[in-house]
Amino acid sequence: QVQLVESGGGLVQAGASLRLSCVASGRTFSNYAMGWFRQVPGKEREFVAVISGSGRVTDYVDSVKGRFTISRDNAKNTVYLQMNSLKPEDTAVYYCAAGVSYGSIRYNSGVAYWGKGTRVTVSS
Repeated sequence: QVQLVESGGGLVQAGASLRLSCVASGRTFSNYAMGWFRQVPGKEREFVAVISGSGRVTDYVDSVKGRFTISRDNAKNTVYLQMNSLKPEDTAVYYCAAGVSYGSIRYNSGVAYWGKGTRVTVSS
């Protein structure tokens, strides 16, 4: 069992930056691909970013490419999402996810574990 705890959300103005963190329990963190999703009321949960277990492979939804960066520190069992140049349309609850394969995160197909989410609000 893996527990994921997100932090770092908040209320910021457009153009600002935030860094989300997700700490995972367990000893096998590097075995999991990790990712971030977001959701707004009335819409499906949307893929945002994924990182492989080694950290060497990443991918992003087109709307955040060039603004968001996903990274991980396997020694600290932590994955990060650095969000720069935030826009009001980035407002959502952001969820951390762990999967046994890169594809399970990238295509939201069989995510093994979810965090409870952290809210990000970007004002215009």
